[in-house]
Amino acid sequence: MKSDLPERTFAFAVEIVELCKELNGKRGITRTLLTQLLRSGISVGANVQEGQSSQSTADFLTKYSIACKEARETHYWLRLLVATNLISETGLRSYLPNPTSYWRF
Repeated sequence: MKSDLPERTFAFAVEIVELCKELNGKRGITRTLLTQLLRSGISVGANVQEGQSSQSTADFLTKYSIACKEARETHYWLRLLVATNLISETGLRSYLPNPTSYWRF
């Protein structure tokens, strides 16, 4: 069964990079927060890609499990950005217009 998850997670990573590029110049944002968001956000797709070439079912499950954990961490950082008014929810939606499209499995 062919999945579009690798493409969706790649598209998500691109949007995370674009969001971080935009926020990088914003006053009050810390390098640590952006680094954490960027690392977790792009790690989702990287682990999905690794899972695509897994050598065993256990390896596949491990990579996809890590991808899920990274997705949850990314969600945390995005919520924190909104909660601390570093970006508005509307502003966030301009970078991630349909977040549910990334998270359906």
